[in-house]
Amino acid sequence: MSDETTQRAADGGASSSGHGAGRSAGGARPAAGGRKFFRRKKVCKFCTEKIDAVSYRDVRLLQQFVAERGKIVPRRLTGVCTTHQRRLTRAIKQARNIALLPFAARY
Repeated sequence: MSDETTQRAADGGASSSGHGAGRSAGGARPAAGGRKFFRRKKVCKFCTEKIDAVSYRDVRLLQQFVAERGKIVPRRLTGVCTTHQRRLTRAIKQARNIALLPFAARY
């Protein structure tokens, strides 16, 4: 009995049955291999390639920033800077209005 209570105290009070079993208190832990995942900093494609104007006629370029469902992909996923994201959004909307890009995916 005393071994059981000292075991629980060492584990932080978590028992083998219950909601908190096997979980550590705190943030993320390293992956199974022990290595942390290194996420590369995303860089704006337009700034690196020095593209000043985002044209609504360049459908191949615009399709890279539109998801399969037809949604505009957000900045945090593409890595585009704020000014180019605004220009990109405007160009995608113009291309949709003149039917160069679809508004939504076909079902």
